[in-house]
Amino acid sequence: MAGPWLKFRGHLENISNNMLIGAVNAENGKVNEVLNQLDGTRGKVPDVARAYKAAAVGWVVIGDENYGEGSSREHAALEPRYLGGKAIVVKSFARIHETNLKKQGMLPLTFASAADYDQIDAHDKVDISGLASFAPGKPLTLTVHKKGGAKVELKVNHTFNEEQIGWFKAGSGACPSLSARSSFAASRISCALARATSYPPLTPPLAALNRMREVIASSK
Repeated sequence: MAGPWLKFRGHLENISNNMLIGAVNAENGKVNEVLNQLDGTRGKVPDVARAYKAAAVGWVVIGDENYGEGSSREHAALEPRYLGGKAIVVKSFARIHETNLKKQGMLPLTFASAADYDQIDAHDKVDISGLASFAPGKPLTLTVHKKGGAKVELKVNHTFNEEQIGWFKAGSGACPSLSARSSFAASRISCALARATSYPPLTPPLAALNRMREVIASSK
């Protein structure tokens, strides 16, 4: 029996209600409660993510060690992408989840110095720059904009190879044949209250779509 998890089954809109609801917020020590920078309220992670998405505001996750452990299923990476997330910046990743994030057009990044994790809090806004020259082994820059106006620049690393960079440029690994999204020419992604680059919708491969149609037709 699925128990309480049954309510999260179904289409992606429903499944995304499960996003990070078991994560502990380092700011307040609470589970599934984060700050909504749009209005200063606090809410559940999926609800706040939806509020940002509705306002065309990108957001990022700042995480600790071995982020994504136990989250090897594709929907764990689809959920943040579907809800408007742009990047996951952590001390380290569980390998399978890191790859899945790349496939969904997300930016999985790691702090060059793990201690930099402590330089970011819930009231900050961030820019990720260096994407115009995105290349294997070349670090990006995470600029943290503090509430009082101060800025902190942090180096972040990635493990993208050339093929995976192609996924990112196309919008996901599901549509690598598409031309690079026009917004990729920009040198940075702005997140939190800054207007963020919009991603194209995910496009399943034609063969998968045809198979889905066959299954649906046979069930009628």
